Amino acid sequence: MSKIKILGASRRDLLKGAAAAGLAGAFPLPAFTQGAPLKVGFMLPYTGTYAKLGKFIDEGFRLKVEMLGGKLGGRAIEYVQVDDESEPAKGTDNMNRLVGREKVDVVVGTVHSGVAMAMAKVAKDNDTLLIIPNAGAVAVTGPMCGKTIFRSSFSNWKPGYTMGEVAAKRGHKKAVTITWKYAAGDESAGGFKEAFEKGGGQVVKELSLPFPNVEFQPLLTEIASIKPDVVYTFFAGGGAVKFVKDYAAAGLKKSIPLYGAGFITDGTLEAQGADADGLLTTLHYGDGLDNAKDKAFRASYERAYKMAPDVYAVQGYDAAQMLAIGLNAAKGDVGRKADIANAITAAKIDSPRGTFTIGASHNPVQDMYLRQVIGKENRVIGVATKALADPGRGCRM
Repeated sequence: MSKIKILGASRRDLLKGAAAAGLAGAFPLPAFTQGAPLKVGFMLPYTGTYAKLGKFIDEGFRLKVEMLGGKLGGRAIEYVQVDDESEPAKGTDNMNRLVGREKVDVVVGTVHSGVAMAMAKVAKDNDTLLIIPNAGAVAVTGPMCGKTIFRSSFSNWKPGYTMGEVAAKRGHKKAVTITWKYAAGDESAGGFKEAFEKGGGQVVKELSLPFPNVEFQPLLTEIASIKPDVVYTFFAGGGAVKFVKDYAAAGLKKSIPLYGAGFITDGTLEAQGADADGLLTTLHYGDGLDNAKDKAFRASYERAYKMAPDVYAVQGYDAAQMLAIGLNAAKGDVGRKADIANAITAAKIDSPRGTFTIGASHNPVQDMYLRQVIGKENRVIGVATKALADPGRGCRM
């Protein structure tokens, strides 16, 4: 049985100031002992706006480990959990705690792009294996990329770029983007703008508000006055629920199509209800994929957790798959970083989303789907872009 260690709020400041003291790269690497448990640090949001997302990632990862007999690379697992609270200011301290004090072998996290930026710096400075099961911050696999940093999810650019292509092909000419003002929002909206304007459209207004603010009404009033052909949005979690409901309540759903990165409706449909009906989104996973892996995954997840999985669960599941591939090649020795990296980048990963590979900047190269909300499903209605690779701009390994 896997061991679990939860680091509570009372220990939050144990390593505070380590980075400022110049100690970020001074932590000794864990020694490999044959048969010793593998220490996996989960740095995820377990409270706040993104708590449900963190829960799905956690469960998806654990499900894959259990399907592998409770071991990775022949080693039993000891989990160490940290609630990152989706708080970038605490990211460095939390990561230092896992790497320095707890001496985890690998870190899995997180959801918030701002937190992931802090995590990546500590991981790179300490040559720590980091697998990112959601946060799509472009810089992490761009200028900040590293040989030990991998992503099992997406880059923020990808869903936005894909939807920009879709919107342009559908003949829309004038668009407004709206999102939270942070890395994920800026990069998702930027991806949309890049593809939409390449396809002949124009983004006439870029609207934003601070994370996690959900006072949307003034911006919705502005959208109504602009009268664009289409609105592109990136929100997730509780903010996504409120935005979709407020958009419909403002009467905009009837007059201006709302397109979004898939997170606007992933894990949120139950709460959004009929206000989400018909919405088009783009993402690397959805409901109704006709492949055996997905059917088996969904059945196993529902048996284990008594609810249907979503994209976050898939990303957690595939993070465990990627780690297993690397550790099997290294015979369980996390110190063999080159063997782990080479195995992951050479693999064809059989995922519920469909087979994908890992590109040169350690991002998934994967199909991006066009999805439509039908009832309580994000129903896949086609492949929007085949095997889309993030450009990995600025990545030098």
